[in-house]
Amino acid sequence: MIANEIPGIANSVWTATANPTPDFPALRGRAETDVAVIGGGYTGLSAALHLAERGVSVTLLESETPGWGASGRNGGQVNPGLKEDPDTVRVRFGVEMGERMIAMSGASGDLVADLVRRHGIDCGFAQKGWVQPIHDDAAMKTVSERVAQWTRRDAPMRLLSRDEAADILGSTAYQGAMIDERGGKLHPLNYAIGLARAARDAGAVLHSHSRVSEIRRDGAGSTIVTAEGQLSARRVLVCTNAYTGDPTPRLARTQVPVRSIQVATDPLGDDLRRSILPRGHSASDSRRLLLYFRFDDEGRFLIGGRGDYSERGVERQFAALRRAAAVIYPQLADIEWRYAWGGFVSITTDHYPHLHRLSDNAMTALGYMGRGVAMATAMGRELADWAAGTPAEELNFPVTPMRPIPFHFLRKPAVAAAVTWARFRDVWG
Repeated sequence: MIANEIPGIANSVWTATANPTPDFPALRGRAETDVAVIGGGYTGLSAALHLAERGVSVTLLESETPGWGASGRNGGQVNPGLKEDPDTVRVRFGVEMGERMIAMSGASGDLVADLVRRHGIDCGFAQKGWVQPIHDDAAMKTVSERVAQWTRRDAPMRLLSRDEAADILGSTAYQGAMIDERGGKLHPLNYAIGLARAARDAGAVLHSHSRVSEIRRDGAGSTIVTAEGQLSARRVLVCTNAYTGDPTPRLARTQVPVRSIQVATDPLGDDLRRSILPRGHSASDSRRLLLYFRFDDEGRFLIGGRGDYSERGVERQFAALRRAAAVIYPQLADIEWRYAWGGFVSITTDHYPHLHRLSDNAMTALGYMGRGVAMATAMGRELADWAAGTPAEELNFPVTPMRPIPFHFLRKPAVAAAVTWARFRDVWG
């Protein structure tokens, strides 16, 4: 079970099968560092690791343990690229910056692969490709254009016919599919734990159970205050994403935390496993309220989708996921589902991740739109580049002003309305 989480979303297969987490003691007393990283998810861990590898003094503060939030709860799919397609990115951000963003995001899966290999991270990583099943005619047009735009940039991506999709998925529920060979899968919590070990071994200092209550300017630097300690730093990286709150409330209002949930079986028998995703791919489909599904290394089938803010609503959606699995794979109709859990992902109004300057010595990255395994790792490296001295204009992602969402306090009913509308469009086109 996920520690210090409400019981209804705490029964995670990743927590149940995780490697031991190193003992990172809480910050106590006074300490100094060149760069303070707040948040021990993929963004913060990647930033700390890349800084430590450069010989920069870096200290990371995590309120729970590494990977406690979305980084240890997600579907473990390494899906490269941004939510928006390359030509849209170029129009929005211009040719030069747009192509830098496209190249960085497109290579984000390879960055994960490189870190896993270089640091010997035990997380079951396999780069077998990401499959996007196509659910209707409109999505077929959209995904076909997506494939065309990426293949013009030499990405190893192609469109699959209905028969090819059925062969690779083990299901006839979809019209076709896209496959992106840059994608992969891993055990998300073990990846976070492995990044933490690698950062520590490279020289970073990590503190668990060190919730930050205040970030205070102190001359040319900042003082970060926790319940039992204070950390002085030249630069600060805030890497709290969907779990952003105090001490950066204005940042919290720039994005909307949305709950994503999953259910998982016990390990399935060999015959059943061979009939579902027989080549070991992971899939996330083309619906607006997408379904994502895969096997873990021990043969447990997992399926995930959009959750709810209330516990009763989450229970209904757990049941809906189990029904959806049986529609895609009728052989799962009578299977027992052992695990059910969830966590928050960060959604931005423009559907792009954001880099923001919080002050002249502090920066943040957030808003990965459900693609956080690869993109958070890559954005952590961008933050490390800035903290190590790279000018903001030379980063591979634009640094933009914070724009709090108007009427942010209405986010829950607004999300509920958006989900209802998206569900209607998924059904009726």
